Amino acid sequence: MTRAPHPFRFFVMILPYAAAFGYSSVALQFVATNRFGVSPDDFNKAIASAFAVHGIKFLWAPVVDTTLTKRIWYGLAVALAAAGVMAQTLMPISTEKMGLVITVVMLSQIPLTFMGMACETFLGALPDDTKGRAAGFYQAGNFVGLGLGGGLALRLTTTLPSPWMAGAILCALMVPCILALRGLAEPPRHGTGLVDAISGLFHDLRDLVALKVDGRWVASIAGITGLFICLSPVGAGGASNLFPSIAGDWHATQAHVEAVNGWLGGVFGGAGAIAGGWVSDRMNRKYAYALAGALTAFTGLAMGLLPRVPATYDVGVLVYTACNGMAFGTFSAFVLETIGRGAVATKYNIFASLANLAVAYTGRVDSRAYKASGTTHLFYTDTALTLAGIAGLFAIVAVMKWLGGRQPAVATTTGG
Repeated sequence: MTRAPHPFRFFVMILPYAAAFGYSSVALQFVATNRFGVSPDDFNKAIASAFAVHGIKFLWAPVVDTTLTKRIWYGLAVALAAAGVMAQTLMPISTEKMGLVITVVMLSQIPLTFMGMACETFLGALPDDTKGRAAGFYQAGNFVGLGLGGGLALRLTTTLPSPWMAGAILCALMVPCILALRGLAEPPRHGTGLVDAISGLFHDLRDLVALKVDGRWVASIAGITGLFICLSPVGAGGASNLFPSIAGDWHATQAHVEAVNGWLGGVFGGAGAIAGGWVSDRMNRKYAYALAGALTAFTGLAMGLLPRVPATYDVGVLVYTACNGMAFGTFSAFVLETIGRGAVATKYNIFASLANLAVAYTGRVDSRAYKASGTTHLFYTDTALTLAGIAGLFAIVAVMKWLGGRQPAVATTTGG
């Protein structure tokens, strides 16, 4: 029997993805709002637009499933992601130039989607009993990479003579992650061609809501449940999108932002993701996701109610990030369990796309709440959204269980 690869590989492989996104969401955001006078709400449009790209990435996932090898896709994506980082360091930033900023940030996300798809295909080939742990390490790398691209890049951007130097150093750290592919078995290519894969995409989308059993259409229990879970704000952690911009409300300095949204936040988020993966192998993965979402929401609520001092910001952001990391780890484990094997890039990214849309709209609602009424209202809104999502999750699970008892058992799974 072939030994499963150590899950730490997936920690390393996702680092360039997260570092590139971290540059946009933390370093670029802080510099734009604090140095160039862009309002947090205006810059949040760039973040929401970035998540929107990830919200529709399933449309091109069949290309990764059916063309080239996953190694080639990964290497190509790392190179293009590095180019995207450099483009962001070279563009002019101002309130008047936000249209350009949004466009560049959006375009920089496209190679990240291909990188993620390649990684997820390798993940999907793992034995079922190891997917939770591997998903935890995968999301841990996501958070540590965000810290690398956020905190480290912010320090470099504000201390080096030119922003492009920070981008060049970050890119130099991203490229060696390709070495994690050494010795990793190439997953089989899915299907016979791109046309068949695109056709399969439409079948996968249809199967999210209904399956044909014995000549009649019945509800797809796992698909509908997964659809709701991914679109709900349970694990979105929308308030985190604003943490770099609103640090001043707690009188937190740039050093605080660098640490808790950067390297230290990456450590806490990574630890939370590994814990989420561990929990997911030991309890119902949907309920593990709900638990992580609730912990995230109540941490934010406490952060909004406690005194506005730097210590509250530091501890609040770190604990919020750790709980949100747990939510990400449980989410990946749940999705990998649901999709089975075959066409992993396509099927995983149908669910991941919906989850990114949830992050985008949750962050946008939180941003509007902050603009309208300030920090406390931001966290009230974030908590209310999460708890409403959790209530909806339990309701849909109950309804789907009831419905599952009234139709053929085959409709409760999505297949492999």
